Amino acid sequence: MNQTDPDNGAATGTLIPLSAVAPVMVDALLNRAFGPDRHARTAYRIRAGMEALDALSFAALDDDDMLVGTIQCWPVALIDPKGRPVPLVMVGPVAVVPERQGEGFGAGLMAAMLDAEARMATGGTTPLAQVMIGDPGYYGRFGFSAAATAGWRCPGPYEPERLLARGAALSAMPAEGMLGPWPQD
Repeated sequence: MNQTDPDNGAATGTLIPLSAVAPVMVDALLNRAFGPDRHARTAYRIRAGMEALDALSFAALDDDDMLVGTIQCWPVALIDPKGRPVPLVMVGPVAVVPERQGEGFGAGLMAAMLDAEARMATGGTTPLAQVMIGDPGYYGRFGFSAAATAGWRCPGPYEPERLLARGAALSAMPAEGMLGPWPQD
């Protein structure tokens, strides 16, 4: 799918499934965007051992077919106080190489993921609430907020105002719980 908007000066490029990109290239991009110590972040603990959801994970290529951004989504759970897992999709990382940030690639990746989620719902898949750790000022335009997450906890340090969620399924989510990987059978 093409990401093009010459009227507002946004970058142009192509969005492809993330699975079409060599993992070593994705790791290099993530290291550039977040630093080599990124694995110590709380988000990595929440999704530990999970595989990214192919249908909701994308890569952005610029007009020269250079990898400039990625978005990944993961199956995670909110474990309620009685130990019951409630499924969620964790969004992130949303990453764009530093020299291309502010050109619209991140917004394009978010739009592609949300569009894919909407198509899945239209196809009969029940949409899950989505959670992320991110900037509320930026991700608020995509429907994310901290309104439902005040009683949620993470397995590591985080700023509560940056624990964001979205989706109609939030109304059925527990008010309290611990985020973590989706339990393996």
